[in-house]
Amino acid sequence: MGTAAAESLLKQAREVQEDELSRFAARVAAQLQGPEPGPEAADCLQRLHLVLAASKSPRQLDAQLVELLQAVLCSPKCPQQIQLLCAAILREMAPCDGLRLSCERIHDTKLLSLVSSVLLAQGEEKAEVSAVGQRIVKALEGRLPEGQSSRYLLPVLSNVISLSPEALTEEQTNVVSKKMADWLRYASTQQGVAQPSGGFFSNPRTRQPGPVTEVDGAIATDFFTVLSLGQHYTEDQWLNMQTFSMLRKWLLCYGDKKMNTPNSGDKSQTDRSVVSVVSTSSTSSRLLPPKERLREKAFEYCQRLIEQSNRQALKKADGDLQKACLIEAVAIMDIICKQDSSYVYRAASFLKILHGRISGDATYARALLPIAQFFLNHGEMAAVDSDAIYKHLFTDIPAQLFHNSSLAFEFVLFCRDNSQLLTETSSVFRQSFPNLFKFLAWNSPPLIAEFVDILPFLLDAGTAIEIFHLLLDLPCLTAALDVQMRSSSLPSSERAACDPAVKPAACLEAFRSPLYRSAFQYLLRVESVSEDFQERLIPLRQLLGSLASSPRVVQCADTVPVLLELFFSVVSEFADASLINQLVVLVLQRSDQLYEIPAFKDDVHRVLSSQLVMLCKLHPALIVELSKELLEFSGTVSNIQNKEPIFTHVVWAIGEYMSVSYDKRCTVEQINRFFETLEAVLFEVTQVRPQISVPNYAPRAITVLMAALTKLAARSQDLIPRVSLFLSKMRTFVQSPAVTSVYCEEDREEILTRATELMNLLKMPSVAQFVFTPSVDVARTRFQKEVNDTLPSALRIVTRLLEPAPGFVPG
Repeated sequence: MGTAAAESLLKQAREVQEDELSRFAARVAAQLQGPEPGPEAADCLQRLHLVLAASKSPRQLDAQLVELLQAVLCSPKCPQQIQLLCAAILREMAPCDGLRLSCERIHDTKLLSLVSSVLLAQGEEKAEVSAVGQRIVKALEGRLPEGQSSRYLLPVLSNVISLSPEALTEEQTNVVSKKMADWLRYASTQQGVAQPSGGFFSNPRTRQPGPVTEVDGAIATDFFTVLSLGQHYTEDQWLNMQTFSMLRKWLLCYGDKKMNTPNSGDKSQTDRSVVSVVSTSSTSSRLLPPKERLREKAFEYCQRLIEQSNRQALKKADGDLQKACLIEAVAIMDIICKQDSSYVYRAASFLKILHGRISGDATYARALLPIAQFFLNHGEMAAVDSDAIYKHLFTDIPAQLFHNSSLAFEFVLFCRDNSQLLTETSSVFRQSFPNLFKFLAWNSPPLIAEFVDILPFLLDAGTAIEIFHLLLDLPCLTAALDVQMRSSSLPSSERAACDPAVKPAACLEAFRSPLYRSAFQYLLRVESVSEDFQERLIPLRQLLGSLASSPRVVQCADTVPVLLELFFSVVSEFADASLINQLVVLVLQRSDQLYEIPAFKDDVHRVLSSQLVMLCKLHPALIVELSKELLEFSGTVSNIQNKEPIFTHVVWAIGEYMSVSYDKRCTVEQINRFFETLEAVLFEVTQVRPQISVPNYAPRAITVLMAALTKLAARSQDLIPRVSLFLSKMRTFVQSPAVTSVYCEEDREEILTRATELMNLLKMPSVAQFVFTPSVDVARTRFQKEVNDTLPSALRIVTRLLEPAPGFVPG
């Protein structure tokens, strides 16, 4: 189907939808225009809301219906369900034309909350957001009419500061801070009164409400928190819980701003510390400025939450709420300590005890992150040795909970956001990289962006080689984690070690076999090790090949090329000659020691080949220093088919950098040795034997081999006749029936053209020597670099010089 036809169909579909929506909207309008909207009106509104919510783009309704929705929303006689639906529809239409709502004269807090939500949904227009914020603060500041509640307004206020923190003035933030401090600390410890149902059996004589209780059932005698339990809650208890839910956001926005009052001046840190320490009694606390008083009450509140979470009953019951509150409390304490360092010592000793209590329980793993964050931020000031906290976090948690996707995301975000600080603070972070990569191995590709940010901080001269191996083995690690997971889920009777004399045939058996134990332990290690286990991984890699088609393994394999490119980019910034040489040797060795996923191997070979060239450019002398390894690799004909990109780039590097211009140690004997090796390979590749089919070698490999031999001959001119003779035979090669059956005409033309160009260049040895053996100064020029990199421009110039122009008749 053509683009025009597809667009026409889409247009027709939209017209049908618009027509249906118009008819449905008319039906809704008819329902709302009745004397009092009832259940049928509610049903129509629900359907309309669903239609709008499901639409990918904002829809505009008839202006009359928009006007009607606003009128019904603000009608005092309208049922609450209808009002909620009208507000929801208007929010879905945002930005909505014809909106005339205003929150200025609304006194009912429920209606004010609904109207404000519609206004804030229209966009981040600062004037509108500010107007809503002013009205909400004014309502919170004054005395509300009987039956009205402030708890409908706090969610709106939270939304206001999310959209535009500057919408509130300092005077207004002080007003709210005073309220929040009181709501946090002085909420009632008595339960609320149950509202009578109004039914036949309702009892007009209600019992006096009892006290709220702690999580273990004990009566709460101190003060109310979100972890206090009761059947019914009072108004101030609801405000207490809402205040805690928005406390972190409020402190981040307004907790550390200076007071702009005439007497405020710049108080020293010592002054603030003295005030905070002295203000332990409620009397002196009330004399504190609003923001400092809120910090004090918030700190007390968080301490109380952590104490409540110490209750034994927490481990017996479903503690999700308690753990969430614990995490929030620690994060809030961290913010308070950033704003007032006088709290640091008190918080540090408190959180050190908390860490000791929860570190052995894996269900508290998420709570360890804000604790570690606190000690990263304040450990030095608190004079606390935090290494044990980091050691437990990076050693135990990834190894045990790599499969918990939500924890994995939070953990990796923590690492990303604190990479610089973690690297500077402790060696544990960098040493634990094998453990961190378990998160990526199991949860890729969602975590790839975060690991792109983290990887540079894990890399240094000491970790580069091990991380290189780990990246290449990442899909293998995914397979090993899968085997580990399945093995741990087996009944204990089936987990017994296998007979060491019997070679296991399956992965689960291998996991329990002594023959593979050390290999599995290395692959699943929790921290960096200096010993090289690569040879032991070869049989395990082959055994785990049975999981190569697993979707999780394939997804992990897809992330490796990206990280490999980043790896080399970072390493190139600090690598010395020794490290570069090690990496080049490993590129050659590991190119045939990869996990058996064809697409993965192709992608890795592509990356390794391009990065090998980069390493050679950084340290050209490696061609001489690694001549033994390069000769062995380039002299293996099978590498052309199995590892063509790497083989081609190795041959190019030999031809490019095996020159005295790059390394004074380069000798004629070494040039001749490389020449003879590559000549033998090219002979094998281009040898046409009767009755034997010609292997389909990549044309690029053949042309690069010819160019490399020509470069070497130009530097050792005794070799020029040999390579010239070889090049002259290429026409016979490409025209043979066996070759024409394998190579397309374009490929054959490419090979023949390059052979002709190179042969012409060698007819002028001095020119060839200039092109292929530049001096050190000339080699640095842009022109020479381009010639060496691409060759064609020089070859075309020489060809035009040597070949007669059309119509030319020699004299």
